[in-house]
Amino acid sequence: MQKILDQKLAALATDRFGKHFIIADAKDADMALGIAAPGLNPGAGKTDFPFRTLDQYRQTIRQVLEQGLVDIMLMSCSTSDQLTIRERLFDNSMVTPAVRANDTTDIHVCRGSSYGSNPSQPFASAPIDHIQAGKSPCTAADRQRGANLGLYSVTFNNLAEPDRRTLEAYRDFRLEAEGKGFRHFLEVFDPNVSPQTHKLPPDQMGGFINDHICRMLAGVPRASRPVFLKIVYHGPRYMEELCRYDESIIVGVLGGSSGTTYDAFKLLADAKKYGARAALFGRKINQAEDQLTFISMLRNIANDDITPEEAVRAYHGKLSDAGIKPHRCLAHDLRLTQGVMHYAAGGTAN
Repeated sequence: MQKILDQKLAALATDRFGKHFIIADAKDADMALGIAAPGLNPGAGKTDFPFRTLDQYRQTIRQVLEQGLVDIMLMSCSTSDQLTIRERLFDNSMVTPAVRANDTTDIHVCRGSSYGSNPSQPFASAPIDHIQAGKSPCTAADRQRGANLGLYSVTFNNLAEPDRRTLEAYRDFRLEAEGKGFRHFLEVFDPNVSPQTHKLPPDQMGGFINDHICRMLAGVPRASRPVFLKIVYHGPRYMEELCRYDESIIVGVLGGSSGTTYDAFKLLADAKKYGARAALFGRKINQAEDQLTFISMLRNIANDDITPEEAVRAYHGKLSDAGIKPHRCLAHDLRLTQGVMHYAAGGTAN
């Protein structure tokens, strides 16, 4: 079965700014947050454990796969081992399984830790063999059992030595991936250190990231290139600049922190308007009152069937019909609250 992702990538290769849009659901938070990864359990009482369990998290993935509106399901290696390899859930699904291929220290969000304030260090828990086959060593046939797409993330901090190590680790990953026929998409985070450390003026952040991407990929042949990018949306100018520079690059945006429903819907619509053709939402989906309805609205916006404003109102209508209490009243949920959406030149997302 040809996955819908591959159909869209083929179409975008011939018409970079065509109508096709890739949506990924990121359910890989267990590689970052630990216990809190599945999100709050709305049914928990004051004396109960506040978070959903890993089994509940995986059950939501099964439901999203059955719905079939996302193009990619991003998971941890252990979740993919269970759902992709053992349960074979993707065999008859149009959704493509993907696994977080590295977990750098800036996403180690452990309670009481301070890793996120220190310069990002390269690290990967899951080797490619485990992602593709669930074991190592493995045969060529074994590699067909698991996921063959990974998310690789890099964080540049405007610090020569940490950034050099980041680039070196990405080069080594690309060479291994190319040798094993493993595809990847590339996530480029904004600096994770304080502004006093990275010393980048806010109005230069988008340019810093764009230049790093273009400079880095200039040294990468087609055989090792990411299938698309996932970056912070810094506003129309920087999105258009990157898309215009090299039309062979499919640019996508990351969703960032939860925010309001309008934050998420407006981000997708505006990013697409200015050239993006992919979006990956993690916390925005996982913290929604009704994840399946939220995803259906994202798909309608991506298909240009509805405006972000109409989608927020329709979403609240669906919640009301289902008897689900919204996190925010409609008026509040129609507000933009995240700086990244205010189009300031250096706006960033968490």
